[in-house]
Amino acid sequence: MSKQFMNRSLVAAAQKLLARLGVRFAAARVLAIAGASVCLAAPMAAHAGPLSVGAAKVDITPSPLPDNFRGVLDPIYARAIVVESDGTRAAMITIDAGGVSTDIWKEVSSRAANELNIPVDQMMLTATHTHSVPYVRENAAYVELIYQSVKDAAAALQPARMAYGTGVSYINVNRNIIDPETRRWWEGPNYDGPTDKTVAVVRFETPTGEPIAVYYNYGVHAVLTGNLDLISGDLPGATSTYIEESLGADVVAVYSNGAAGDQNPIYFQQTYDLRAIRIDDYAARGEDISNAMPPGGKGMDRSNPKVAKLMEQQKQMKLSMGQMLGEEVLHVMRRSLERPVSDASIRGMRKTVSCPGRVRLDKGRAGYAGQYEDADPVDIQLSLLKIGDTVIGGVNGEVFTTIAQRFKQESPYKHTMMTTLTNGSARSGYIPNDAAYGQYTFEVISSRLKPGCAETAIVEGLVELIDAVE
Repeated sequence: MSKQFMNRSLVAAAQKLLARLGVRFAAARVLAIAGASVCLAAPMAAHAGPLSVGAAKVDITPSPLPDNFRGVLDPIYARAIVVESDGTRAAMITIDAGGVSTDIWKEVSSRAANELNIPVDQMMLTATHTHSVPYVRENAAYVELIYQSVKDAAAALQPARMAYGTGVSYINVNRNIIDPETRRWWEGPNYDGPTDKTVAVVRFETPTGEPIAVYYNYGVHAVLTGNLDLISGDLPGATSTYIEESLGADVVAVYSNGAAGDQNPIYFQQTYDLRAIRIDDYAARGEDISNAMPPGGKGMDRSNPKVAKLMEQQKQMKLSMGQMLGEEVLHVMRRSLERPVSDASIRGMRKTVSCPGRVRLDKGRAGYAGQYEDADPVDIQLSLLKIGDTVIGGVNGEVFTTIAQRFKQESPYKHTMMTTLTNGSARSGYIPNDAAYGQYTFEVISSRLKPGCAETAIVEGLVELIDAVE
């Protein structure tokens, strides 16, 4: 063995030791943790090269509208950023959608790999989780529009640099509380509950500093306009539109859906009031929905002046909170970014972890322990995209906030974020952290995951992917 090779090996080992305060081997191996199984393959070397970046957005507003929608509040989009370095590419795409079906992700990623030279492992296709759009499982025209955003972004590639920064926004709140009357778990603002106010921002700009795109990450449910039955990008759509209008028509603002499984907008009272009205209306017709919730605005008496007023306030709240989050992104871009870099390596990997599953046998939204029987294991797909020293960990489900916080703490990289509802849709339902399983919240009792596996499987799995791409 040559002395030069030994020196490089020692340096690499020392770097890993300092980064992790322990030893992790970035080679092929099998990890078995808390019922989860994963398999890793040894990666190829990554090289830093000059960055090129392109961005685009495409209107994906459905036409004609589905029967359960009454109109369009605001257009919805597929927004894409494509980055290139040293002959390799990656893409970050976010669509205004409740989720990304696995079929949709496979079709878009396959086309991008075959036609645009973007490896499947280096794509992040994320849903904003707006509750104000129809769910599309498989649709050729829909796939074409999403793919077009990626194609347009790739066609716009130009020399660029990138800079990372973080800020804070207080527009989210933990949404699980003990009801003061029933003394059971229910939905409401829990100001003392776990939450993450961090807004992570990656600015992509020309070598002279003109903005090209921004990729930003925050954890909050996009549910402000869910009762209106109007097509809307909700809070994320309003935020991206505000940023784009502020920076210029050619700039694309791509929202990255953080770990929002237990996070609501902090100002959500109109929805709570509408729910109370709807419960009373159903009760007058002889139906008890107090521990259930019909979708959208089903059953609402829209001729009721109070209902009409609350719905108008929901529209205003979407714009107000979008502006607040957008202003924080803009503040970070102006004041809090680190020194931009013009060279970066690009690497990505995926893998699947598997956790014990369960099926619920009873009904009810929240407040009572569920009844279950064992079911087939549930697969959760993890994705990892690393651009320079910025790490994006993807999960194809709705993750509780403390899981993402733990991932950021255990990642060896300061510039780490988690994006959820990414690259397909797991069969898991919500993905609670381990401690949350002692609470009979609607997310926990509806989860198809048995306790004790998913949190560690996700965090350790993503950290293992970081090791593997280094």
